[in-house]
Amino acid sequence: MPSAFSHARTALFRLHWALGLTAGLVLALMGFTGALMSYEEAITALANRDRTQIGAAQDRPPLAPSALAARIEAQHPGERVAALTLPGDPGRSAVVRFARNRAGGERSPSVYADPTDGTVLGAVRLEGFFGTVRALHRWLLLPGEGKGWGRTITGACAVALLIFLGSGLYLRWPGRHGWRVWLRPNLARPGRARWWSLHAVAGTWLLPVYAVSALSGLWWSYEWYRAGATWLLTGQVAGQVTGQVTAKAPKERSVGPSETRAADRKPSEGPPAIDAAWTAFTATHIAALATLTLPGPEASAIRIRWYAPDAALRNEASYDARTGAVLDDRRADAASLGQRIADNMLEVHRGRFFGAPAALLFCLAALALPGFFATGLTLYALRRRAGRRRAPGRSVRPAEASARG
Repeated sequence: MPSAFSHARTALFRLHWALGLTAGLVLALMGFTGALMSYEEAITALANRDRTQIGAAQDRPPLAPSALAARIEAQHPGERVAALTLPGDPGRSAVVRFARNRAGGERSPSVYADPTDGTVLGAVRLEGFFGTVRALHRWLLLPGEGKGWGRTITGACAVALLIFLGSGLYLRWPGRHGWRVWLRPNLARPGRARWWSLHAVAGTWLLPVYAVSALSGLWWSYEWYRAGATWLLTGQVAGQVTGQVTAKAPKERSVGPSETRAADRKPSEGPPAIDAAWTAFTATHIAALATLTLPGPEASAIRIRWYAPDAALRNEASYDARTGAVLDDRRADAASLGQRIADNMLEVHRGRFFGAPAALLFCLAALALPGFFATGLTLYALRRRAGRRRAPGRSVRPAEASARG
């Protein structure tokens, strides 16, 4: 009489291949796009190498942020500068991001600019391409973007990946395999056994990577998950920081063609405070790269996200939008492990949180997801063909077939 254990294995086996034929295709697409985004910065820098450099270190000092924004806006009438990414290297150009247009909600392409005189050097190549790749990865290019069905589907597929890991590990746990079978694929075996060995062993090796990728990916899928993970990691409700005065992040405001440029704003609306905040920041921080968000008139804070030299984790400082006085200074090296994870969840998702070798491993694991879908589909097709050719008589249960490979 079949035991409950065998019934459980059969049910998990069927769930595994059913999800593989559905969610597996989406995960393969997410893996390929995720691998592309893993090195987006390096690929973009290579494609724009003629615009990222402004030659040898200039004799002129860099412009103040308000003056730099005003000169850029003068070359792009009707646009408002939303953020400036300023390098610590004086020989490199700045990256300028514009605010979304009020009418259509669209954003003009980002541009490179000389930080010493505000000369626009050209648009950022491949920005549109990676924007499409990012939308495909996050919500499958479906309508509604982050609030539509695409986000729900990708979130469900991240849960499916966790089910894959658990069910695959359970199906490999009959207790009679040695470590060699578990950790080394046997490609000399014929037919279906070869594909099963490759599929199962690769999944075993990459299980920790996929677990981290899925658990961190759910951070952007469900608000309840992010709130719960934030509480588990930091002991705080999302948005709270212990022992610090946390300012509300400046909300990016859409801009219409008739609105004033930075050069035409009144002093109370921000430019002096922006310059004061930047002066205070540069006096107390050594940054390899810093992104300064320019607030609209309604914003209460100026936010600066920055990276220290030879560091992969992001830091953040905020300043009063009217006076430029410091409100908050959050540094990764001074935070607890849980807080560092919460503040750098994207770097955890990409593997950079664990160092450059881990980032490469995460990229390769993402590229392997289409391979898992292909090998799983091959195993399914071979199993169906074998079932059709099987002579009448005792049929082999699916769980037994999977154990045999």
